[in-house]
Amino acid sequence: MYKWLDERLDLQRLNSKLFRKAFPVHHTFFLGEITLFAFVVLVLTGVFLTLNYEPSIREVTTPDGQKLPAAYASILYIDSLPFGAVIRSLHHWSAHIMIAAAFLHMIRIHLSGAYKKPRELNWLVGIGLLVLAIVTAFTGYALPFDNYAITATKIGYEIGAAAPWVGGLLVNILFAGEFSNTNTQMIPRLFSVHVLWLPLTLIALIGLHLLIMVKQKHTQPKYAERVSPGKILGVPALPSQGIMAGILFLVYVAVTTLVAGLFLAHPVQAYGPPTANTPAVKPDWYFLWIYGILQMIPSNWKFELLGATFGPQFWGGIFVPTLIILGAAAIPFIDAQPHKQRYLELPSQHPGRTSFVIAIVMFYIMATLAGYKIDLELPNALLWVLVLFVPILTGVVAYVILRAFYGKAPQEPQVGGLQGSAADD
Repeated sequence: MYKWLDERLDLQRLNSKLFRKAFPVHHTFFLGEITLFAFVVLVLTGVFLTLNYEPSIREVTTPDGQKLPAAYASILYIDSLPFGAVIRSLHHWSAHIMIAAAFLHMIRIHLSGAYKKPRELNWLVGIGLLVLAIVTAFTGYALPFDNYAITATKIGYEIGAAAPWVGGLLVNILFAGEFSNTNTQMIPRLFSVHVLWLPLTLIALIGLHLLIMVKQKHTQPKYAERVSPGKILGVPALPSQGIMAGILFLVYVAVTTLVAGLFLAHPVQAYGPPTANTPAVKPDWYFLWIYGILQMIPSNWKFELLGATFGPQFWGGIFVPTLIILGAAAIPFIDAQPHKQRYLELPSQHPGRTSFVIAIVMFYIMATLAGYKIDLELPNALLWVLVLFVPILTGVVAYVILRAFYGKAPQEPQVGGLQGSAADD
């Protein structure tokens, strides 16, 4: 059978060109693989959930005689199945892990300078993947159709509607009309976007991301520059890297299943189906920093221009996130270099870049803290100081410490002469 396939598909050439490629080994590289593992688990658990979920708000009668929306009753039915609640919880936590791992993966790339030439395109693809993963998670918010889910989704609806000139069109496309508990098309629309269009787009971008990585070669750990300069140092993709990845995937599934069983996610019974009452809810951690900024912005920050209204939802929910995304996309073009980046740069030797990353992370932490403004009774003036000045102060202190302990950053080695050598093959 192998000979028959080899004659038609040239498996030997495929093995030598792809499966025998050297794969560098470094513990931080597994952040990208964990992101991929989380997505695989999301797809597998999502198939189970889809087969047992009805994307409708029509009224149904449960076996115990309750009249409930079909979407909400579907979640109760899933939870009643053997391991149904655990699988739904595993889907929930894997979404959190995927976003967290992707975020940490991007930070690792930023700290190590791995976004530089020739990897600018893959950096942009990575930003798109992170943003798309967050959007995909948001579209799944409303599907349980309980009081919590509807309230949290409405916050996102109001932010989307605040987009100047095109906000109404965007939310009409995503929510199939006005946001309402009685909008019969809203849940089917969000369901199709969540389980079909966004996952397909994610699969395409993940494939493109991996294809570019294989084509351009993986960045090398710093020690490879001393051990084998100009050459790729690592283990074969198959079987060595494949075995390590397989073991890590099994460990991931085991640990996340344990977490899902111990901490069942989103108990819909505690909130009940949608009512006129609005529960005190907060978005998940990856949206909480935006929610915190919205809490800080005064309601009178509003003006109109050419028929569009620029209000608090625009400034906190659209302007600031868009500014951050565009700033991240510009990084490899601002910090550009003429030669190819082959080796990871040590964060300690680049104090400016490292302190900037630390300041950005502190900004997210302070903005997240602002999300607890009401709970902690924090004054608005204090929150502005925390969000604006604490990150700057933290970055300055980090820069001073790095310069004091590690001195001036060394000059980058000129490796442009290696182009066309075996390292490019």
